[in-house]
Amino acid sequence: MTESNGREMVRMENVVKRFGNFTALNGVSITIEEGEVVVIIGPSGSGKSTLLRTINQLEKHDGGRIVVDGMEITDDLRTLTQIRTETGMVFQQFNLFPHLTVLRNITLAPQKVRHMPQREAEELAYQLLERVDISEQAEKFPGQLSGGQQQRVAIARALAMNPRLMMFDEPTSALDPEMINEVLKVMTELAADGMTMICVTHEMGFARNVAHRVVFMDEGEIVEVATAAEFFTAPKEPRTRMFLDQILTH
Repeated sequence: MTESNGREMVRMENVVKRFGNFTALNGVSITIEEGEVVVIIGPSGSGKSTLLRTINQLEKHDGGRIVVDGMEITDDLRTLTQIRTETGMVFQQFNLFPHLTVLRNITLAPQKVRHMPQREAEELAYQLLERVDISEQAEKFPGQLSGGQQQRVAIARALAMNPRLMMFDEPTSALDPEMINEVLKVMTELAADGMTMICVTHEMGFARNVAHRVVFMDEGEIVEVATAAEFFTAPKEPRTRMFLDQILTH
């Protein structure tokens, strides 16, 4: 497992996010370093996905500070665009364009946003498809692929923008069991290559083996943060222990 280098990639200070009367994030504070893999776990509705979505402002936070790669998120559109350009996001649903080939799904953003020439974008796409082990699928459409293959295309598409941070929001939860490992394999390889990653997942084996730190959230708050070894062998908080007892015995 590659070590982080001590340089801050994400800083959240007392971040609050409300949906009407419901507080999804209640004063969340955490710092994530470059090269670090952080896995966020917790019960449904605990704020895990909302935390990710505030980092690239798919959800606008209502209070507190968020700094990504040295840039504080404000209403400045240029800063937000730059943060989104440097932040890759992979969702539970694959969100691929069904009318475009796999190749075109990957080349679209580099060409449109980074103004990359078509030939260069296609060369990059083939390299990334090789990296996620589906180079033979380049000319197919998403509907012709399995769920695991579609998710790997989604990862390749995010990587095509050369992000400094990758975020995964339950990337395996919509997959059949036999397809989960092929996606986790790609994520594990990314982590080994030193990619900064924040992952919301229910895959405890991945969390145990790949994460530098595990974050447990409940009711919009961070309850406990620990190294993976400490988290799974000696959790400190009663709520953490209760959660682990429930998921690790089923």
